[in-house]
Amino acid sequence: MKKELQDKLFKDFSKLYRQRKLPMTQTCMCWGIETGSGWFQLIYDLSKAIVKLDDTVEAVQVKEKFGGLRFYVSGGKEETWRKAEELIDEAEDKSLHVCEECGEPGRLRGVGWVVTLCDKCWDIRGIK
Repeated sequence: MKKELQDKLFKDFSKLYRQRKLPMTQTCMCWGIETGSGWFQLIYDLSKAIVKLDDTVEAVQVKEKFGGLRFYVSGGKEETWRKAEELIDEAEDKSLHVCEECGEPGRLRGVGWVVTLCDKCWDIRGIK
C-alpha cells in the first residue's frame, strides 16, 4: 500500500493500529499494511467499523493471502468479539471482488499464485 494511504489509516485509527510500533518479535503490524492500494477504502471502512464497535481491538496483521484480504486482530471485549469477526469476514469476502491494485471491480485470477485484479491491472501484469 502507498505510504500516504497507510499513514492515513495509522493516523485516523491510531488505537487500532497501535501495534505498528512494536518489534517483529511481538507483532506482524511492524511490517505495515501488506496489500495493494486498491483495498485502501475497504480497509478504511473496516477499521472505522471496528473502532466504532470496540476501540480496544488491536490489529495484529493486515495482508493479502490467496488473493484476499486477511485482517488479524487481538484484544477486544468479549461481548463484541463475534460482531468484530463478522465485520472482518465481510471485508475479506468483499476483497475477492475488488482489484487490489486500483480499487475497481475485480475477480480472483491465476493458478497457484492467485490475485484479485480487474481486467486492466491483470493485463498490465502480463500474466496469462
